[in-house]
Amino acid sequence: MGREFLDLFEQWAESYDRSVEGGDEQYRDVFAGYDRILNTVADKAGRVVLEFGVGTGNLTKKLLERGKTVYGIEPSAPMRKKAAEKLGGRAVILDGDFLQFPVPPEPVDTIASTYAFHHLTDEEKDEALGKYSQLLQTGGKIVFADTAFRDKKAFRQAVEAARERGFHDLADDLEREYYTTLDVLASLFASHGFSVSFAQQNAFVWVMEAVKQPT
Repeated sequence: MGREFLDLFEQWAESYDRSVEGGDEQYRDVFAGYDRILNTVADKAGRVVLEFGVGTGNLTKKLLERGKTVYGIEPSAPMRKKAAEKLGGRAVILDGDFLQFPVPPEPVDTIASTYAFHHLTDEEKDEALGKYSQLLQTGGKIVFADTAFRDKKAFRQAVEAARERGFHDLADDLEREYYTTLDVLASLFASHGFSVSFAQQNAFVWVMEAVKQPT
């Protein structure tokens, strides 16, 4: 469920915002265009949003600025604390993860997340999308921005390129977590009744917009 990486993110809470702003050279390409990516996800989201992996609240802040209602889910207590400080109590942020979470008290029309879905194995991604399909009505959306690869060859090339540059933390991260490919994601979304499109944002990150189709 991605919680095996929780210790890492609790350690990262203090420096996460510095990393996304380009302060960590190894991850600079991963976070290239970060603000634009968040704006893209926020612009695509509907009125009532269930957000997974809130982190320090950067996407949440964008959603709130657009007048949206946000129910945030974040498993890391230090991250939730950072987000609460940043957002000033303007969003509900609860303990949970992609698979086990409190269901919002009102219908949601969008499920959103940035830089987090890769914490799940492909089997867990499948399970999660099944849950979201049950939550959303026809026309409801899943809008995720995350690192993914065109195919397995592109993944291996990314790992090798990171090692060649001496970016061993990045290479280890790519091999440790569950980064997947566009064909796998497309198949998973389709199996749960979504049509999906992918738009590449930088060398690593794609925005995926999936719309629930009529049954």
